[in-house]
Amino acid sequence: MTATTVAPEKQALSLTAGRLPKWAPWALLALSFAIMALIFGILNVGSPLADFNIAAAVFLAAIFYMVAIYVLSSIVEGRRKGVDRFLTALVTSAFAIALLPLISVIWTVVANGIARFDVEYFTYTMRNVVGDGGGAYHAIVGTLLITLAATIISVPIGLMTSIYLVEYGAGKKLAKSITFFVDVMTGIPSIVAGLFAYAAFVIFFGPGISMGIMGAVALSVLMIPVVVRSSEEMLRLVPNELREASYALGVPKWLTIVKVVLPTSIAGITTGVMLAIARVIGETAPLLLTAGYTQSLNWNLFDGNMMTLPVFVYNQYMNQGTSPESAIARAWAGALVLIIIVMLLNLVARAVAKYFAPKAGRR
Repeated sequence: MTATTVAPEKQALSLTAGRLPKWAPWALLALSFAIMALIFGILNVGSPLADFNIAAAVFLAAIFYMVAIYVLSSIVEGRRKGVDRFLTALVTSAFAIALLPLISVIWTVVANGIARFDVEYFTYTMRNVVGDGGGAYHAIVGTLLITLAATIISVPIGLMTSIYLVEYGAGKKLAKSITFFVDVMTGIPSIVAGLFAYAAFVIFFGPGISMGIMGAVALSVLMIPVVVRSSEEMLRLVPNELREASYALGVPKWLTIVKVVLPTSIAGITTGVMLAIARVIGETAPLLLTAGYTQSLNWNLFDGNMMTLPVFVYNQYMNQGTSPESAIARAWAGALVLIIIVMLLNLVARAVAKYFAPKAGRR
């Protein structure tokens, strides 16, 4: 019946009774990316792989696909369906384009950093290295130690502050003041946190002091407001019915928080902590002021300068020595290691959140 109601000239233009096959949009999308990859590949002949502009290729491929799907769908399915497919492609492409900076950064870092991603890079320091060779073992150790110390400082303070704001301080002036100052701290420049930590330690140890623990304190100043705000929102999402049921059984408030509220919101709290760590693990300015830099390995947070990956990348780029190519390669590899560490932390956070999240049907 449908075929008899379609105009002959329209029917002649249709592919399958006036509708595009299900595979047609995907095939057209793949064709768009293939065309742009070919064009940019031809333009990039003889250049390093890192010079391939993947962001521009994806952007132009998305535009080409939107135009092509609109034209093809309008011819085969009619203008109304063509507009619908165009808007669908527009929304999807907007999401893809929003990811372009991330894709571009990852592509550039991987392409430039993979050359020095070797065993030597992870097992050697820069002690007595002036040209080729060397590694970032000391910077990786410093980054992990300082970030761990900052997390140990920040998480208890931030979590207890959020518990006070949600469970004890509702409507109180002190809670409103804390919320205001936490919001202010969220936007302070990282260099201010470094100056604060440096000034605090100078009071006790004198000028010119540099230690890993100073960097941890500076990073904790940046982490605490993130932990507070994220934990506060997660605690507010816990239904009041759970608290009231616990109180009805005679459980005191502090035990209700420990046994009911925190386990229910642990997944979101863990995610917030990981966001706070990702926020500070790449900071350079406060660590230059506090932890300083060194070419040797230092395991002691309380004695001497300690190198971190962000400072290592900065130092390699700014002080290229007798072999600029090697220094730049070490810098790119350091950036790649930072990205991998953040990715691994997020995977660990997801695993922890999944393990500790309340199980359905648990009594």
